[in-house]
Amino acid sequence: MAWFRSNRRDDPQANTPDTPEALRGYAGQYSETRFWTKISRVFKRAGYELLEKALWLHYAAQRPDTPGWAKATAYGALAYFILPFDAIPDWLFGYGYTDDLSALTLAVATISQYIDAGVRRRATRKLDDWFGRPEHRRPMQTVE
Repeated sequence: MAWFRSNRRDDPQANTPDTPEALRGYAGQYSETRFWTKISRVFKRAGYELLEKALWLHYAAQRPDTPGWAKATAYGALAYFILPFDAIPDWLFGYGYTDDLSALTLAVATISQYIDAGVRRRATRKLDDWFGRPEHRRPMQTVE
């Protein structure tokens, strides 16, 4: 069971979980209160894609038919997102949420069969509350 990508201290993603088993190791650190607190603090900086994945995992884990292993995977990725320590500090502009997005993406891929249309709708409604409906969002600016 591989818990981390590497043991090298100079590897920026050395402590990012890279297997579903590694994500489940974080599950005990999950707190719904801390999840919503973190979301409310960072939602503009973290961006739509990261929050979409976080909400998919959150809502999928709440489904009664989601098995325990899938809930543990989702909660593990969400715990990694809310924990105050990171392989890449969140305050690093442009890079800070890279490791969080990696963990969330791995969890989404692992439990995708439990992220149904209802889960996606709930997440979209919440994101629309925060960011506005798609037609009202400002387009992303590209830096050239």
